[in-house]
Amino acid sequence: MTSLYDLTVDDIRGKPVKLSRYKGKVLLIVNTASECGFTPQYKGLEALYEKLGGQGLEVLGFPCNQFGAQEPGDEKAIEHFCELNYGVSFPMFAKIDVNGAKASPLYRHLKSAKKGVLGSEAIKWNFTKFLVDRDGNVVERYAPQTEPKDLEADVRKLLA
Repeated sequence: MTSLYDLTVDDIRGKPVKLSRYKGKVLLIVNTASECGFTPQYKGLEALYEKLGGQGLEVLGFPCNQFGAQEPGDEKAIEHFCELNYGVSFPMFAKIDVNGAKASPLYRHLKSAKKGVLGSEAIKWNFTKFLVDRDGNVVERYAPQTEPKDLEADVRKLLA
């Protein structure tokens, strides 16, 4: 089976990033969108990143336009929106698909490692969150409505 660390993704500016660079870090991986009812969660994600980033947390944002076409812009527009409106400083990546035939290999890995409600692999909406431990194991999957502040205790356990 492929490890999370064997995968490469493109950052928001199109540069390849090997996920192995995050070995030893706790990861919170989120599919995001700029025009979603959950978009204000960027603020909570940034707060969590600022609070725990120095202790080994990395938040990784993956824009996706598969749910209600709520991420229509290109990467430059997404990056500008995130910085301007939410002061996002955590890593953002190129727009991807999380479901279907063109789903990113990263999301195929995450979904098979941690299934959703009733064993479903499909991502149901924007701001689904995956928590990954320092060894690259997917340990939890959170629904879109789960606020980032509600993840702090779980993240701290993995950071300890």
